Amino acid sequence: MIDLLNTILKNVLTALYQQFWFAVILSILFMFFYLYAREHGWKESIRIWVSKFKASSYFRRVFLLVFYTTMILFRTLLNRNMWMNPLSDVMGGWWLWEDGELTTEPIENLMLFIPFTVLLLWAIGSNTDLKDKFLKNMKLTTVLWQSTKITFIFSVSVEFLQLFLRLGTWQLSDMFYNTLGGFTGGLIYWIGWRVKHRGDEPPL
Repeated sequence: MIDLLNTILKNVLTALYQQFWFAVILSILFMFFYLYAREHGWKESIRIWVSKFKASSYFRRVFLLVFYTTMILFRTLLNRNMWMNPLSDVMGGWWLWEDGELTTEPIENLMLFIPFTVLLLWAIGSNTDLKDKFLKNMKLTTVLWQSTKITFIFSVSVEFLQLFLRLGTWQLSDMFYNTLGGFTGGLIYWIGWRVKHRGDEPPL
């Protein structure tokens, strides 16, 4: 009977812990909207949001960026199973074959951050102040440096949160392939930008 109660208690607490940080983030975001809606009214707040979404290209781009970032956090951090030892596999998987079996984890980690970087640069590029600060004259080296740096910082933050919260495992290979995905996304964005501005003077 004691073992059964221990098992039930463990399963319940584990289930609550796995959803805890998602619940915290969602609650904070909801309370921001709640405070705004109390001041302006719920209908007016929703109307403002919808009209802003329709009218502002930057707003739509940021929305898509936040949406995709949230999906990344669900995949890498939120709603993950607990790990008793997050340092059990520090090196991680570097190749497509591990222990004689095919694994797609390196490719998945790389591809996960390509759309993120493209959406991030797409949002930055539509804001004059941010574009002047981060992308300047859209030089290839600047775009690649900014995309790689931002993705690396984001990936390292996620990995250390996994380590601190014991949600997932801390792996060097994840950070490498995520950062490589950021570099690739930056290159794809720059190529798309050059195609769109084909008649412009190329940046030095």
